[in-house]
Amino acid sequence: MSSPLSATLPSCNRTFFLVSDSCLLSSPLTNPQRCLCNPTMRIPKNPVHFCLSLFCLSPFFSSFPFQPTFFGSKIAFHKPGSNQLHTCYSMEKDNGTGIGDKTSHFQPMTHMEGSQEPCVWSSPGGGHKIDIGKQIFCNRSLNMKNIVAVGFDMDYTLAQYKPETFETLAYDGTIRKLVYDLGYPEELLEWSFDWKYMVRGLVLDKKRGNILKMDRHKYVKVAYHGFKEMSKEDKVDAYGTTLIRDAFDEPDYALIDTLFSLAEAFLFAQLVDFMDNNPGKVAKGTDYAHMYKDVRAAVDLCHRDGTLKQMVAKDPKRYINEDTSIMPMLKMLRDSGRSTFLVTNSLWDYTNIVMSFLFGSHTPDGSSSCSFDWLKYFDVVITGSAKPGFFHEDSRANLFEVERESGMLLNTDNGTPMPQVGNISPKLLLNGEKKTCRVFQGGTVGHLHKLLSIESSSQVLYVGDHIYGDILRSKKVLGWRTMLVVPELENEVKLLWGLRDMRKQLRLLRNQRDLIEDQIHHLKWSLKFDGISDDKKQNMSSKVDELESQRNQVRLAHQDAQRQCHQKFHKIWGQLMKTGYQNSRFAHQVERFACLYTSQVSNLSLYSPDKYYRPSEDFMPHEFDILPI
Repeated sequence: MSSPLSATLPSCNRTFFLVSDSCLLSSPLTNPQRCLCNPTMRIPKNPVHFCLSLFCLSPFFSSFPFQPTFFGSKIAFHKPGSNQLHTCYSMEKDNGTGIGDKTSHFQPMTHMEGSQEPCVWSSPGGGHKIDIGKQIFCNRSLNMKNIVAVGFDMDYTLAQYKPETFETLAYDGTIRKLVYDLGYPEELLEWSFDWKYMVRGLVLDKKRGNILKMDRHKYVKVAYHGFKEMSKEDKVDAYGTTLIRDAFDEPDYALIDTLFSLAEAFLFAQLVDFMDNNPGKVAKGTDYAHMYKDVRAAVDLCHRDGTLKQMVAKDPKRYINEDTSIMPMLKMLRDSGRSTFLVTNSLWDYTNIVMSFLFGSHTPDGSSSCSFDWLKYFDVVITGSAKPGFFHEDSRANLFEVERESGMLLNTDNGTPMPQVGNISPKLLLNGEKKTCRVFQGGTVGHLHKLLSIESSSQVLYVGDHIYGDILRSKKVLGWRTMLVVPELENEVKLLWGLRDMRKQLRLLRNQRDLIEDQIHHLKWSLKFDGISDDKKQNMSSKVDELESQRNQVRLAHQDAQRQCHQKFHKIWGQLMKTGYQNSRFAHQVERFACLYTSQVSNLSLYSPDKYYRPSEDFMPHEFDILPI
């Protein structure tokens, strides 16, 4: 396959932008750092090949309490001994699924093995088969030729934070705020954070102190009170006996839909257990909902006082993954004629530090140096955007232009520079005239559309990580095309590929159970009729007993197999996109509001900027056994 160089790609006056939900910075800009180096962008010159790296699993039924053997449509079982499942909430030890290791699962692509440069579609080595963990998946057709502007969030989109360090930093800061500012016992300072325990898509029941995972129909399938698993009976009593279905939404519930929320969810579970076991150590009148409110207040304090921001700025390499494919990806998009933009809730000083690090402006010790070179890859940058309010066109937020050197905010008339009253340095205004990328603070989506000359909202593709703050609002309110970044997806799809035989066997077991139950029902129904001899009734009753025994064996084998498959993804919560046999609540949101979804933003660099993304065919249950899949 030929790989056209970027110089041959068409030009069509399009724009790009970046949008971020980060609240890491909430104070005015002061003491900006000076530039220390000017990084240069690197484009690969030699072909780089992708290889599909998958792993093998042990035989599917090797550890079942009943070993099945299939003979056509029949199944026989051999019972070597019982095998109980023991569950604890600590995720520190490796359980064979990869979730016990000490490195982050959210590792972005840097460069292919044996290559010094990242491989992008427009390079001579581009256009090859894409690793399954790097693919972009499509829910709704999207023709990139119709897109004139591509926008990006920053935090957990362009900047992928390392959960083992960044989330631990947020957790430790929250604990200190609870103890020193909100009066919680000092023994909380001895607690530690297991960053692998919580996953996205969970729901916190503030009033009952429960953590829930539900399917797309909002049926609770997995539930814990603190770190104690709830029984089926307790789940039914709490969530399955009401006359009106619970919406599982604010104010009684909290949705864990962003990676930023994992630390507070873990801390909430710890506090629930602490209060249950030590009622005398908690202030009188404190309930689970009040504790959650305190956790949220402590998290907000960490953001407002700059604790997290200062630590990340001091050593970005410790907290942010490097991804050398971001720069060539943006260049390829711009060479194709599209505009690019960035919209972030972070203010200018923190945004510049993070983006400078991502674009290579850091010293050998890992600290970031201030550089404005990254701005040449964007047409517009909006900081302090206050999403999701930014996406409402009726918002009356003012738009200020940021003077990049000093951080000074300059008044604008909907983006148009205004004469400044008073003693304003001519140097600031002169620099503003030379800039190719303009930096703003605040404003609304209406300002952004005007700055990029957007005629139709469907011409914008927006890439973010927050299902509500980024994707739902931009899709539902504006009609933008959307791409959701799901870092956990890379590991999940590789596990799915490795477990495909196991999942087929699960389906066979389920079908076998249904066949046996049908035979039991038919025999029991036949026993009700008169005119059947006693001998025949005895034979039929014996057959029923035999089939019921076989059904129990199949049921136990299926349950154990399903549990093992569940734990391959996560010891507690299982597969991110599934709850039992149904799509999870999180997967349902992804399907509804994300046109595309992928594991990391730089996966865009592996595809043509003019690609036509097409979804796979939808299947109804009645089609599965009819159409070859």
